[in-house]
Amino acid sequence: MKTVLITGANKGIGWGTAKHLGLSGWKIIIGARHQGRAETAINELKSLGIDVLGRVHIELTDLTSLEQAAKEVNEKYPSLSMLVNNAGIPGDMSVDGQHTELSDIKKTVDVNFIGTFYLTRLLIPLLEKNSGRIVNVTVPSEISPYWHPLAYVASKAAQNAMMGVLAMEFQQNNTPIEIFSVHPGPTTTDLNGNMSLPGFHDIETVGSKMAELINDNKNHQGEFIELYPIVKED
Repeated sequence: MKTVLITGANKGIGWGTAKHLGLSGWKIIIGARHQGRAETAINELKSLGIDVLGRVHIELTDLTSLEQAAKEVNEKYPSLSMLVNNAGIPGDMSVDGQHTELSDIKKTVDVNFIGTFYLTRLLIPLLEKNSGRIVNVTVPSEISPYWHPLAYVASKAAQNAMMGVLAMEFQQNNTPIEIFSVHPGPTTTDLNGNMSLPGFHDIETVGSKMAELINDNKNHQGEFIELYPIVKED
């Protein structure tokens, strides 16, 4: 059974990924902290004929809450075979690096790295049992001259390091889990204030491309895959 938990699946890239994975036969578990938005997303997905198993409350800043979420997944959805770490916050993208508040860096890292890592760690035993996969939605660790908000990029660089270390250890220990990272590229979502510039893609396009990648029957262990790289527009 192809069962996936997608964090932040009530909107944006998470919702687009849930839609297109669902249309391709995956059973969807919505990971979201906001109940109302999650219910709206579930109803929209079900209206498309997608098999939504339910919602799990995911609050990445609350480690105790994550422990409860992992317990719920193990009890209700023992067939879980993939975790998509999509949920995240942007941090303050309006300031340059030297003026970034320490509190903003801490908050962004708490969500995008520490919370994401802890949820991943908690679900590894179940994913190992089911020979599952972990997919991280992220950005390159290399600094782009065109877009480089410090808090966000730093938090995702840590997440990329997590992926690389776990991939190596899974291989060394013959752990039957595949982990890789995906950079969707510039996408119009509320994370960036619904920015739409040349080179940006919409949620529908990115969600479809994500599902195509996940369903390609290839092993991507330890890979960093860019769907649409950030490029300078003339």
